[in-house]
Amino acid sequence: MASSLLNGERAVVLLFVSSILYATRIPLLYEGLSFSLLAVFALFVEISVESYGSALPFKTRPGASSGILLGAVTLPAVAVSKLIQLSRALSVHEVGLEEVEFIRLQYWATSTSCLCVLIFLSFMCHHESKKTKSVSFHSDCHMKFSISSIALFTAVCYLSFSATSSTGWYTILNLLWAVSHGLAAVKFIQHVLKTFPACASFGEALLVTSGFVVYFGDMFAYTISKISKHLISYGLSSISYGMERSEISSIIQGMLLGLLISPMLFKSIFQKWELYMTSSNSEVKRSTIFYGSLAFILLVIAPLWMQFVQDFPVHPFLWVFKFVFSEPHKRLSLCVYWMAVICASVLRFYNISKNSKIERILLRKYYHLVAVLMFVPALIFQPLFLNLAFGAALGVFLVLEIIRVWRIWPLGPLVHQFMNAFTDHRDSDILIVSHFSLLLGCALPIWMSSGFNDRPLAPFAGILSLGIGDTMASMVGYKYGVLRWSKTGKKTVEGTAAGITSVLAACSALLPLLAATGHMFTQHWLSLLLAVTVSGLLEAYTAQLDNAFIPLVFYSLLCL
Repeated sequence: MASSLLNGERAVVLLFVSSILYATRIPLLYEGLSFSLLAVFALFVEISVESYGSALPFKTRPGASSGILLGAVTLPAVAVSKLIQLSRALSVHEVGLEEVEFIRLQYWATSTSCLCVLIFLSFMCHHESKKTKSVSFHSDCHMKFSISSIALFTAVCYLSFSATSSTGWYTILNLLWAVSHGLAAVKFIQHVLKTFPACASFGEALLVTSGFVVYFGDMFAYTISKISKHLISYGLSSISYGMERSEISSIIQGMLLGLLISPMLFKSIFQKWELYMTSSNSEVKRSTIFYGSLAFILLVIAPLWMQFVQDFPVHPFLWVFKFVFSEPHKRLSLCVYWMAVICASVLRFYNISKNSKIERILLRKYYHLVAVLMFVPALIFQPLFLNLAFGAALGVFLVLEIIRVWRIWPLGPLVHQFMNAFTDHRDSDILIVSHFSLLLGCALPIWMSSGFNDRPLAPFAGILSLGIGDTMASMVGYKYGVLRWSKTGKKTVEGTAAGITSVLAACSALLPLLAATGHMFTQHWLSLLLAVTVSGLLEAYTAQLDNAFIPLVFYSLLCL
C-alpha cells in the first residue's frame, strides 16, 4: 500500500522538500513549519484527486500525472531558499532587514496561493465523494484532515506576521494581503483549466497561476506604494512595500502586463467592430485593429505605468535604446552573435524536422544546446543586458502566440505552421508552451539572482539543468539506454547518469572561469552534488513539463 502511494515522483519531491527543511534555521521556524504543512497537505490532495480520476470537472493534459505535490511546493521552496540565502547575508550585514522581510512576504503570498488552490481541490474531491456516496468514515477523515491543515497553516502564518510586524494593524493587513493572493489564485486556475482544457496538468496549472498571481500582485502593491508616496502632501500616510527595483525589472513587468491584458482589449474591440465590418475586408480590418491596439498598449499604456513607478527621465523605450548603446561594441556584437546562432539553428532544425524521422522531443533538445551557446557568454560578461534580452524575447514569444491562436492575418497561419514543426505530446492544439518553458526555465534563475547572491552557479541553474543535463540525459538515454526507471516510462538509468555527470562536469569547468572573471563566491560541493542529483532524478521520474520545474528545483537547492 505504501509503495503504491509513494511513487518515484513523490519520493523525489519529498527528498527535495526534506533538503530545504534541513537547511532551514531557527529564524525561519514559522516558514519551515508552514512549508512542511503545505507539502503534507499537497500530498494528501494529490492522492485524493488521482483517486477520482476523470470524475472531476476539469480536463487535464493526457498522459501526465496530476503533479499537485510538485506544483504546490516548487515556488514556496524557491522563496524559502531565498530566505535562507538572505539570512546568511543578514548575519554578516551584507543585506538589509527590508530585503529579508520582502522575500518573507513573497513566501507567504506564494504559499497561501498554493494552499487556497489545494483547499479548492480538496473540497472538490469531498463534493465528488458525496455524489458517489463513498464511505462516510473516509469522507469525515478527509474533512477533518483538511480543516486541521488549514487551521495550523493559518495559525503559523499569523504568528510569523505577528513576530515581524510592529503593530496589530500591519499583521491584519499582511494576512489580508496573503488571503487575497489565495482567492485570486483559485479564480485564475479555474479560468485556466476551463479556457485551455487538456493543455496542462493540475500541477503545471498551479505553478503558472500562483506565479502569475504573486508576480502581478507584487506589481499592484508596488503601484499602491508609489501612489501613497505621491499623496503625502495631502496628509495621508505612506505605505512602505518591497525594495527599490531596477529600471529593467520595471520595464519587463510593465511590458508583460500590457501583453497579457491585451487579449481582453482586443476581444472587446472586435466584438464592437464586427457590426461594422464587411465580409470582404473583415480579416484586414481585424488585423489592423489588432496591430494598432498592440502598438497603443506597448507604446503608451505600459510606458505610462513604467514612468510612474520608476521615474524614468525619458520614455522607457528611449531608455532601453540608451542602455544598449552605452556599451555599443559589447552589446551590439552580442546581438549580432545571437541573431547568427538563431538563424542558423532555426533554418537547420526546421529543415530537419520536415525531412527527418528523428523524434521531435529529441530534435528539440538541440535547442537546449543552442541556449547554452547563446546565454552562457552573455551571463558571464553582460548579465544586465541578458536580463533585458530575456524580457524582450518573452514579449516576442507572447505576441507570436497571440497571433497564432487568434489567426491574425497575415502572420497567424505562417506562425502556426512553423511552430507545429517543433511540437510534441506536451503541447496541444490550443497552446504551444514548450518554447515558453525553455525560455523561462533559463531566465527565471537569472532574474531571481539579481541583487545579493553568494552562490555563483545559481544564475546558471536553468542553463545547466536544461541545456546540458536534460539534453545529455535524452540523447544518451535514446541511443544507449537499456535499464528503465519504470515499466511504463521511457526514462533510463543510463540517461539519468549521463545527465548528472555532464552537469557536474560543466560546473567543474564553470567555477574556475567565474573565479577568473572576478566572481568571489562560495559554492559547497555537497550542496551542489545534492542539487544535481535531485534535479536529475526529478527529470527521470516526473511526467510534468520538466522545463518549468527542474530549473526552479535546481536553483532552490543551489541557494542552500
